[in-house]
Amino acid sequence: MYRILVAEDEARIAAFVEKGLKSHGFTPTLAAEANETISLALGGNFDLLILDLGLPGKDGLEVLSELRGQGIQLPIIILSARDDLRDKVAGFEGGADDYVTKPFRFEELLLRIKARLRGNGVGSAEPEVMELQIGEIVLDLRTRKAKIGNRWIDLPAREFILAETFFRHPGQVMSREVLLDRVWGYDYDPGSNIVDVYVGYLRKKLGSELFETVRGMGYRLKS
Repeated sequence: MYRILVAEDEARIAAFVEKGLKSHGFTPTLAAEANETISLALGGNFDLLILDLGLPGKDGLEVLSELRGQGIQLPIIILSARDDLRDKVAGFEGGADDYVTKPFRFEELLLRIKARLRGNGVGSAEPEVMELQIGEIVLDLRTRKAKIGNRWIDLPAREFILAETFFRHPGQVMSREVLLDRVWGYDYDPGSNIVDVYVGYLRKKLGSELFETVRGMGYRLKS
């Protein structure tokens, strides 16, 4: 498992990233303060750092500069609400490998993480899964389409991410809260019925019998 250091002081975002990383097989470690981040990065055997710029103690750009100045070469992805071009330029010039702005979708962050790990030569021995299959239904993770027999089905981004979440956890009951968290991100309305609406879309396109309603708990993909 690849070890990811997540430097983020906002608890809700940190928990959201942590859950997403764990669900995709990574081992995350959280740091909520600048000096803690530097200490962990210097002393830990991490494969990648996700760095917020608004950490208590020091500005994230100072953290970046100090780590690079001490020879730390692990990939660093800045995750920040600062979307000004000057901040992005400063981040890349300071040694960041990538820059993701908040608000963000975990899917985008995950793609950036995988790209940086591959580019750094980490994990090259592990082939990346390109298809998920349940029965005759195949999800192609490259084209972001579903296939039933010889028929291809286009799925909008949110529908595909929801389908992928189910296909990665066949037979497991997924609560509405978990699905909201994983598909719509950390900034969602817990009282929304959007999960029910989108499960309805998938039932129409992939088969109504595939998604089972578990009363009082959520939904389950029949395996």
